[in-house]
Amino acid sequence: MKKLFILLIIVITSFTFADDISLLRKSLIMSTLWQSTSAEYRALAHQAYNIARLRLDEDLKIKRAQKRAIIVDADETAIDNSSFQARMIVDGDTYSNDFDNWVESAEAKAVPGALDFLNYAHENGCEIYYISNRKLHHIEGTLNNLKALGFPQATKTHILLKDDTSDKGIRRDFVAENYFIVMLIGDNLIDFEDIFRKKSIEERYLSVEKFKDEFGKKFIILPNPMYGEWEKTLYGGTRQIPEKEKEKKLWEHLNKNK
Repeated sequence: MKKLFILLIIVITSFTFADDISLLRKSLIMSTLWQSTSAEYRALAHQAYNIARLRLDEDLKIKRAQKRAIIVDADETAIDNSSFQARMIVDGDTYSNDFDNWVESAEAKAVPGALDFLNYAHENGCEIYYISNRKLHHIEGTLNNLKALGFPQATKTHILLKDDTSDKGIRRDFVAENYFIVMLIGDNLIDFEDIFRKKSIEERYLSVEKFKDEFGKKFIILPNPMYGEWEKTLYGGTRQIPEKEKEKKLWEHLNKNK
C-alpha cells in the first residue's frame, strides 16, 4: 500500500503540471485515483457485499433441493488491481506487456467486503466459483493471490478462466448444472448476462431496464471506473483502435451529453 501511495503522488504531480495531457490519460488517472484513494469507493464495495449477505440470509431460509452456489468475478470484484493501473500510468507500461507479470506477482489486494462475505457464504454451505476472463495461463498467479488473501475454496476446480471465448455464459451454465445459483457478483454487466455484450450505449440502457428488478437481488454489482465493457462501448465496441481515434470518440460523447 505504501508503494501505491508513492506512485499516486507522482501521478498527481505529473497531472498537475502537464497541461497538454490527453483526455484519455486524464480519464485513466482520475478513475484510478478514485478507486485507490476515495472512501466512497470503499463504502460502495461494502454496501454491495452487505446487500449480498442480506440476500443470502433470505435464501438460506428456503429449503433448496440443490446445493447453493455463488458466482463471483475476480478482478475489481474479489481482488483490486488499482495498483497495477497506477503502475501502468506512472511507468508507461502497457496492459498486454505487463499484466502477466502482475498476475504472477499475486500482489492484488482484496476488494473491501469481499473476503468477509465469501467466507460467510462458505461457512453457510455455499460453493464459491470464481469466473474470470483472465486467461488460462493465469491460473497459478490467480490461485496464489486468492489463497494469500484468504479467499475460500480457492482451488483450480473453482476458478474458471477464459479459454476460447470471453463469453461467461458457458461457464455459468456449467455451475448451474449442479447447483442453485443464489447470486452473481461482478463489476461488469457481462458478469451477469451475455445480453450486455457488444451492444451500443442505448441497447445497454434498455437491457438494464429489462433486468432492473434483479439488481440488488440476484445481481450484485460493484463500481469499476477504470475499464470494462462500458469503456469498449465508448469506442464502438473495441479497444483495438488508435489512441487518437479513442480521443475523438470521447470528445464526441462529451459534446453529445453537454
